[in-house]
Amino acid sequence: MGKPWATFGIDLHLDRSGPGLRRSLTGALRDAVRSGRLAPGTRLPSSRSLAADLGVARNTVAEVYADLVAEGWLAARQGSGTRVADRTPATPGHRPAPHRREPARPAYDLVPGTPELASFPRAQWLKAARRALTAAPDQALGYGDPRGRVELRTALAGYLSRARGVHADPDRIVVCAGFLGGLGVLAELLRRRGAGSVAVESYGLPHHRRLLGRAGCDTPPLPFDDRGTRPLDDPAAARAVLLTPSHQFPMGLPLLPERRTALIDWARRTGGLILEDDYDGEFRYDRQPVGAIQGLDPDRVVYLGTASKSLAPALRLGWLVLPPALVEDAMDGMAGRTPGVLDQLTLAEFLGSGDYDRHVRAARLRYRRRRDALVAALAERAPEVRVTGIAAGLHAVLQLPPGTEQQVVRAAAWHGLAVHGLSMFRHPDAAVAPLDALVVGYGTPPDHAWAGALDALCRALP
Repeated sequence: MGKPWATFGIDLHLDRSGPGLRRSLTGALRDAVRSGRLAPGTRLPSSRSLAADLGVARNTVAEVYADLVAEGWLAARQGSGTRVADRTPATPGHRPAPHRREPARPAYDLVPGTPELASFPRAQWLKAARRALTAAPDQALGYGDPRGRVELRTALAGYLSRARGVHADPDRIVVCAGFLGGLGVLAELLRRRGAGSVAVESYGLPHHRRLLGRAGCDTPPLPFDDRGTRPLDDPAAARAVLLTPSHQFPMGLPLLPERRTALIDWARRTGGLILEDDYDGEFRYDRQPVGAIQGLDPDRVVYLGTASKSLAPALRLGWLVLPPALVEDAMDGMAGRTPGVLDQLTLAEFLGSGDYDRHVRAARLRYRRRRDALVAALAERAPEVRVTGIAAGLHAVLQLPPGTEQQVVRAAAWHGLAVHGLSMFRHPDAAVAPLDALVVGYGTPPDHAWAGALDALCRALP
């Protein structure tokens, strides 16, 4: 039986002997909350004050607080200390009132999928906009071609051929409102052609599956193993496949050469269609970027690209490079979905001037340095956490000890981090064992905040 220890108005029953102090303090505080002796909303002393009161190390109290926050007994917000969490008990016939207090805004955003917005090339973009608007013919301000402005389609054809190995003719390019805009057009096109199933990756973005589902397409998962995505085991299981072969999101593996070949063979044998999301295709750090699959068979692959990661998501500028047989069908679905003409003309000028290439080179160097810093920090401060995947893109997967993902996500929130666990990206029907991991987007924080974000992340990890 532990000794009663009076502090901040209540008795804590602690075992002060040996290494069990942390466990004893955790249990005592948990019991005090459960019994109601510590009421919801009660502010606890700072870790320094309680440590001095109990005569223990401050780190012990800080670790106990973090454990109880992760378990949901306590709540911590920057600037307001640590408090007992609101816990409304449910009784038969009674539904708890909704919790209306807004959560604290995270100090650091490590959610994947967004570039560093502070590095958007405002001055160069403004100059390109002025040149583009000055040179634009009057008819450019009319309704125009549903495929998008010819100036942008021509500039994209040259860039994609040179940088990504894409066979791109301006007449086969359709400009769309970002990746989701393009995927929406394709989903409707596939529905009209009777494609009942579009296979997707075992790990991927849930809203892509939902968009395809709303268009009436089933989304069976593609097989997946420790070497990445595999082609369909049953060639007749789907009429189309959607995948990220350059840098699979979120697992971070490229599609192996022999699997690229097998995928093309499947499309040719079955008349299937490959939807290639060139996710992070421009951001490879350990070698030259691998070319797009589309170059292997332009008649069986639809290439989807976007400026969301290279420039900014708010531009809503994306593009489809289509097989000739699909161009007319795609144009039928473009009514009201083409981005603004001025932004199209500006991007065309930005590409043609070389400013886009210079911006991507600078971004590639910046993100490579961040990834290197992340790997080095984890090796020093969290050696049990392993970074998986190739050196590419704007995110990394941190493999965690089994059974710890949700605890680490909660601990990260307590340390002011917005970060996602890998489980949220797993297809519900995927035939792969769940893996505990974090998907850390290192592209989002501005340069001045990266060191603080990295420190907070290391403190949240096992």
